[in-house]
Amino acid sequence: MLDVLTGFAIIFAVIGVGFLLAQKGVIGKGEARLQLNRIAFWAATPALIFSSVATSDTSAFASPVVGVIAIASVATMAIYWGLSALFFRRSVAETMAGAASSSYYNSVNIGLPIATYVIGDATYVIPALVLQMAVLSPIIIAGLNAEGGGLRSIGSSFIAGLTAPVVLAAFAGFAVSASGWQVPEPVMAPLEILGGASIPMILMSFGASLKGDGVLSQERLPTLTATTLKLVAMPALALLVGTAMGLNGTQLYAALILSALPTAQNVYNYTATYRVGETVARDTVFLTTFLSLPAMLVIAALFG
Repeated sequence: MLDVLTGFAIIFAVIGVGFLLAQKGVIGKGEARLQLNRIAFWAATPALIFSSVATSDTSAFASPVVGVIAIASVATMAIYWGLSALFFRRSVAETMAGAASSSYYNSVNIGLPIATYVIGDATYVIPALVLQMAVLSPIIIAGLNAEGGGLRSIGSSFIAGLTAPVVLAAFAGFAVSASGWQVPEPVMAPLEILGGASIPMILMSFGASLKGDGVLSQERLPTLTATTLKLVAMPALALLVGTAMGLNGTQLYAALILSALPTAQNVYNYTATYRVGETVARDTVFLTTFLSLPAMLVIAALFG
């Protein structure tokens, strides 16, 4: 459990550094801060995704745990869209930002230590990561990129989603892993170093964005809705789906714990890159990161 707490401590520490650097003027406002997100989106995160997926075991992709998480993720997104339509109508892009915040979980810098030290098995994390990058990310990016209507707009949005660097990196990494080919070290080592810059840059930009408007000072209802769905509804859906599929023991426990992970910083990075829904994504990431640990402790007490 100490390693899990260390994972959370790392996140909060780097966010704090970003906040302090913004206070000192080292990280500027607006476009200056967003340069960190753009570098992460176009270079560092794709390198991280490829280097992680390319060395994974593809046999785990057939696990029913991955299927449960996939169904719970999509269902949670759909519930957010329904609640948004009923109670706080927003544009397609803004609604997608909230839907992503409610269902897209942190599978790397929190997911890996959680899987290793709480579940006792990190087998399911990389398949869940590929699921997000290869299936959910194109849909999310298409929604964030949506402008107006018409077939041309819809088509260009989905093309933007499918050809996003993080999506292409996930597909390429899966192809390498499935083929059994080992990437030469002179190629993989630079990618791993570049990928290591992804999370710190996103977290520092996130911390810098906290300078100014406080958490929940804007978009309170969409943010609280996304937070509740992420920490309560998504694990509950995973429990229902997992039970219906006959999961029990470690597999059901793994599905519940992974479903309760906080919203990923990648959601904030996507919204910051496309300049839409940033407040909802930022505040949901912040709240779920603080509140996910108690939620997972409850799951561990009941199902662990």
